[in-house]
Amino acid sequence: MLKVFLVEDETIIREGLRDSIPWQQYGYTLVGDAGDGEQALPMIRETMPDVLVTDIKMPFMDGLALSGLVSRELPNTKIIILSGYDDFEYARQAIRIGVEQYLLKPVTKAMLIKALNEVSEKISSEREQENYMERFRSEVQEYEQFSRRRFFEEIMTGQLSVEEIYEKANQQGIAIHAQSYNILLYSITSSHGPRSAGSESEWGELQEAHDGLTHFFMMYPEYLMFRWNIQTCAVLIKAGNGQMEDLIQRFLDTIRMHVLPIENKVDWYVAIGAETSRLSGLSACFDEVSRIYSYRHLLDGIHVLTRENTLALMENETEGSLKNIDMSQFDPSVLRRFLENGQSEEISNFIDEYIGETRDAAASRLFCQYLMLNVRFTAIAYLESLGYDQKEFINDFPNVQLAARGLSGSELKEYMRSILVRAFELKEKKSKSQSKTVILQALEYIDRNFTDENISLKEVAGYVNVSANYFSAVFSQEMQQTFVEYLTQKRMERAKELLRGSELRSAEVAAKVGYKDPHYFSFVFRKTQGCTPRDYRAAERR
Repeated sequence: MLKVFLVEDETIIREGLRDSIPWQQYGYTLVGDAGDGEQALPMIRETMPDVLVTDIKMPFMDGLALSGLVSRELPNTKIIILSGYDDFEYARQAIRIGVEQYLLKPVTKAMLIKALNEVSEKISSEREQENYMERFRSEVQEYEQFSRRRFFEEIMTGQLSVEEIYEKANQQGIAIHAQSYNILLYSITSSHGPRSAGSESEWGELQEAHDGLTHFFMMYPEYLMFRWNIQTCAVLIKAGNGQMEDLIQRFLDTIRMHVLPIENKVDWYVAIGAETSRLSGLSACFDEVSRIYSYRHLLDGIHVLTRENTLALMENETEGSLKNIDMSQFDPSVLRRFLENGQSEEISNFIDEYIGETRDAAASRLFCQYLMLNVRFTAIAYLESLGYDQKEFINDFPNVQLAARGLSGSELKEYMRSILVRAFELKEKKSKSQSKTVILQALEYIDRNFTDENISLKEVAGYVNVSANYFSAVFSQEMQQTFVEYLTQKRMERAKELLRGSELRSAEVAAKVGYKDPHYFSFVFRKTQGCTPRDYRAAERR
């Protein structure tokens, strides 16, 4: 319901309007009334009404002065002025302020309700347009994000020269030049696991955290964010001289602010790379921050991972050879967490972190057998939890009897690597199977509903029972295009069919393929097809 505030110095008129109109019946809530502008202003600031109805001549502060203040402080509030003066100068001032309606007294209940209804229709129209523009901005942003990810993947993997980086950045409208750079990796996932977010309310809370960070990145051009994989986002920070530390801290403060209300429901980590002054150094910087990020499996309870705290852990674990290591520190739960939340490309770094940078000398047989069995049984238990039968993978694991002769540090690492590689292959096979099921269900739903103007990524994610953030990442990964790109492609194909085979006007075609605004439809059609709907129809009928 729309909130209405009434200001009128004549008590009889004010109470008459206040008490005679069945506000809720007409879709309004009267949130307050006052006898003059000075008294009304603090109440208006508190209640923030959608509509202000005010007399024009009042003691202390008249209606025009009040309207001027409200229009500046609350520009979305619509104003209806009641006036006993048929004076063009008053009307002219009211128009300049932006008053919606100017009613001459005596004002009847019917007159005020008619004016309120007209204002209500305008508010609804403006909000609808605002929602449409927000959706448009969101879709444009999703297009840009997917294209940006491809670009940054090429930078981080060292595929582009500095000249090519500048050229592609210019093509995409990305301001890439800075005095120095750094890379952060971060993830916020449900404690239930990355695929789900628990209850529907938890989905919303998790999505709000991601949306809050996305809004933060849009506000500050020093941060360029892109998704790295299903769980992880990367942030390229561009800094001026001496700014890097402050920019990193600003991001850390922001992510803490968004996860604090839900920290008992989520797992979150941030890894901070090493600052570099060159674009050509970004590939090495990314390798380093990836190594730091992989320590999240070992540093339980530490959310911000840095070069310093990971080096300290490595130094503590690598003093002496394997023979000097306390076996009790190799907690199977660390292995389990890595199998559940790690990525296959992190295996080598994880092994180095887990058993340390060992000397290439034979380790004690007791230690080798302990560690080999630890890895083996943890992997088996994890794969069984995914629904695999032991027979499906046990024969693929290296023989534990290798430890009978003792292993060098490098041989022990290779044994661990072979088990973890196989475990991740089976995990990813299962994940792809689950993702494929999700995508197939989603595609069927989209095919049935793509002409519905209200269909959205969140709606489809809810239909397939996964979080919107997870669905967005999986859809892009599996389909090699974003949800919006796929939906738009479906709509454009249908639009072309209608343009070729019917006499429907462009606006009618737009409505039939899910676009309420024909201008937006024409914009999207031209952007994706290279010509207007009219030109397409003409070309097809030649």
